[in-house]
Amino acid sequence: MLRFLFRRLLVAIPTLFLVITVAFFMMRAAPGSPFVNERQLSPQVEKAVMARFGMDRPLPEQYLNYLKGVMVGDFGPSLKYRDKTVLDIINENYKVSLILGGLSFLLASIVGMSLGVIAALRQNRIADYATMAVAILGVCIPTFVTAPLLILVFASRLGWLPTAGWNNGAIPNLILPIVVMSLPQIAVISRLTRAGMIEVLRSNYIRTARAKGLPESLIVRKHALRAAILPLVSYLGPAAAGLLTGQLVVEKIFNLPGLQKFFVNSALQRDYTVVMGMVIVYAVLILVLNLIADILHAALDPRVRLS
Repeated sequence: MLRFLFRRLLVAIPTLFLVITVAFFMMRAAPGSPFVNERQLSPQVEKAVMARFGMDRPLPEQYLNYLKGVMVGDFGPSLKYRDKTVLDIINENYKVSLILGGLSFLLASIVGMSLGVIAALRQNRIADYATMAVAILGVCIPTFVTAPLLILVFASRLGWLPTAGWNNGAIPNLILPIVVMSLPQIAVISRLTRAGMIEVLRSNYIRTARAKGLPESLIVRKHALRAAILPLVSYLGPAAAGLLTGQLVVEKIFNLPGLQKFFVNSALQRDYTVVMGMVIVYAVLILVLNLIADILHAALDPRVRLS
């Protein structure tokens, strides 16, 4: 296990370095400046502002200075939000994305796997067709369509839930965003689970278990499901990272102060340091969650050895 973790760390460090490098130079190559929307500055003031943020130095020197800061956990100050560092902005808003993403991931995993198992056990029956029809709709209909529809029905017409807002994470305010974020993932997870279950249920060791007279529920729960979700585990890593960092459409429609909202606003305003900080957070999440997925894969499949 330690050798495996060490090898993954050796791969993760160059990968993260490459992500930072590409993102840094792409942001600097983009047209515009973080100060274009400010009032007209005199050349002396503009020079002082650029010097304050170190943007008057050669680009390679800026890049090296930024790397030095990242290595000690300093992502620099925001260029647009006064008296705030990048870490301040992330600390203030990550909880919203974390709560929404975590609950959405949990809901999508439970419901998606349950629907996939039901569809596989009732293959080519009404339950199977109904489940896959719902899955196809979940994939095809984007969140910017489902979100307004759910708001129209459950908030405007029925008045059961609020239309938008965070309200300190009150449960009524969480329901619609979580459902909207979960629906596409439920569709994908149910299809992957169904495909894996059908393949496993036709395998020889499942036939042997049935021939021994084991209860069907035990066969499905202990033998079939464990092998069927192996392809799903690899998908859940990037999916979880996407949910945990939030979704722009959902945050915009429901007026939620999540990370994606700040990421897009900062990109439009050329707030280089905030964009870079968000990119690094997302890249680290991807690397960590993929590592967890590999460990879970090895735990579920005895044929895989981490060495």
